[in-house]
Amino acid sequence: MSVSSPKEFMETVLPDKLSDPEKLKGLDLDMQFDISGDSGGLWVLEIKGQKATVREGTVEKPNITLKMKDKDYVKLINGDLSGQKAFMSGKLKFKGDMNLGMKLQNLGII
Repeated sequence: MSVSSPKEFMETVLPDKLSDPEKLKGLDLDMQFDISGDSGGLWVLEIKGQKATVREGTVEKPNITLKMKDKDYVKLINGDLSGQKAFMSGKLKFKGDMNLGMKLQNLGII
């Protein structure tokens, strides 16, 4: 499924990707998404007790923050840009626990 905006991904695709509690085993985190641009925004992914919730807004002390431009993020989540290539070229920036970033990549979030 291809999405046209970060908001569409956060509201429809991401909750489905994270609906299996087995995939969330061992994860306990707050992740901040900081997507800039006209269709960007701020979202929080919270994973606690093998349950994931996504909401608009911010969290005071995220374990990891992802920063990216809206157009690049849409390419990333649609598979038109690899996470590694985006990170190496400076289009994808992380702040916080990079080990969590690797685990989240395995879940198909980034």
